[in-house]
Amino acid sequence: MFKKYRIIKWILTALTLIVAILIFIGIYIASLLPVEDGTLVNSQVRDITYITKDVPAYRGKILAVVTSTDTMGTSGKSTGYELTELARAYYVFKANGFDVDIASPLGGKSPVVLDDDDMGIFDYAFLNDSIAQSKTNNSLLLKDIKPEIYEAVYFVGGKGAMFDFPNNKFIHALIQDFHKNNKVIGAVCHGPAAFVNVTLKDGQSFLKNKQVSSFTNKEELLLIPNAESVFPFLLQDKLISQGAVFNEGIMYLEKISHDNNLITGQNPWSVWAMAEAMVKQIGYTPKQRAITAEENAVKVLLAYETKGKEDAKAVINQIVEENKQSVSRSLLIDHSAVSVIQGHLKKSYDLLRLASYTKDIEPNK
Repeated sequence: MFKKYRIIKWILTALTLIVAILIFIGIYIASLLPVEDGTLVNSQVRDITYITKDVPAYRGKILAVVTSTDTMGTSGKSTGYELTELARAYYVFKANGFDVDIASPLGGKSPVVLDDDDMGIFDYAFLNDSIAQSKTNNSLLLKDIKPEIYEAVYFVGGKGAMFDFPNNKFIHALIQDFHKNNKVIGAVCHGPAAFVNVTLKDGQSFLKNKQVSSFTNKEELLLIPNAESVFPFLLQDKLISQGAVFNEGIMYLEKISHDNNLITGQNPWSVWAMAEAMVKQIGYTPKQRAITAEENAVKVLLAYETKGKEDAKAVINQIVEENKQSVSRSLLIDHSAVSVIQGHLKKSYDLLRLASYTKDIEPNK
């Protein structure tokens, strides 16, 4: 009888200790997060000099295509296009002298996904931009698009694209036309679903032997373990099966593939590089832009993944002390959480220490 009580006592003591440790970790992580900037939500285009100053003379139009799908198959989960994937590319194109039209399979108001953790000044400015909002609320109908008036087409990501981009005959016709006329085609994250089942005049798959990046199987399955039953296919597998040479980067870090006029990005963190690569491929040098704290965090994470913690610290020093720029501690912490999910506890701890180191050396920490 007394032995039974001792066992209960040990169990309760162990549970209390675990709870205490979790509380301590939570407090520690919270202390590393930056103070939320309440002014971001009111961001305006007029206050972003990259968009408003020294804009080149008009260079033509770029078409951005977004999904019309608001539900992930029969799962009941809401979806749409990713705001960050449209907003950031939209302003890169605008800042470099291009007007941007927005189209969708069904036209009209397109469903949008906002991730509060990823929202920055460009994304909030997009929400407060009456012209941009008019374009997304009244997207052009794909069947009415005249491809000859555009310099490039960009397929915006978002999980909804997995459902209404493949097999859309108007998307197929756009890609065939742009390919035939040697125009630039871009896509990011789930946007490359637009290329699925596209065939060229000779009957060959559009994807055959093309270097392509998109949201990967690993990225998809970590977020949605039952993705194979939610989506019609896993995008990486489908692109490979239709002849693409798939370039897989590190999970949730920037990666683009550039194959002549086809430029694709792996995930939302690839949007800046992909959009600027499109501008360059059209024939112009992209306008200089201040690197965001999120992009700098991606540089730190890439250094950690490829060279280790000390090299990552050196990158932080260069960014903060030499370049006088910021590093997104939130993104470092997000990747720490991903590492826990994957069972990589040492990596998780290392990333938290890098976030702590960043906080220690940044001004106004």
